[in-house]
Amino acid sequence: MKSAAFRWCAPTALFAATTCLAAMAMPGVARADFRVCNATQNLVGVAIGYRAASGWITEGWWHIEASSCKTLVEGDLSSRYYYLYAEDAERGGRWNGPINMCVADKEFKIVGINDCFARGFQRAGFQEYDTGEQANWMVQLTDEPAIPTTPGTAASN
Repeated sequence: MKSAAFRWCAPTALFAATTCLAAMAMPGVARADFRVCNATQNLVGVAIGYRAASGWITEGWWHIEASSCKTLVEGDLSSRYYYLYAEDAERGGRWNGPINMCVADKEFKIVGINDCFARGFQRAGFQEYDTGEQANWMVQLTDEPAIPTTPGTAASN
């Protein structure tokens, strides 16, 4: 089994997120999707951003129970870059980043990332994930900061 690569979600993030290929979660089973796993003991709300033919899109909220995973994008990944923002529903912590996109209080699908407040939305900082040429990707949300490594290096499990 390959080791997962670790990255900081953002320098100011309260938590860290680790990323690895979703295929590692189930050896021998080919999966093509963008999944988020919640390795915390609390309920987490997650929003995703991506570029589509109609422009920038943000969608949310997926509620991910403690110690479980959800698929946010099913099938082969059509974009190279995906953006993620998550909130701990019980303790109020965030997994965020420097890319501002629009979110709403309730379930949403928003086209465009500009003028969030003027259009009646909030703005949140999303973390960018470069999925490269991968057909699938997994992000794991954790309570503990990951050991930062240089991109392309691996840390043992």
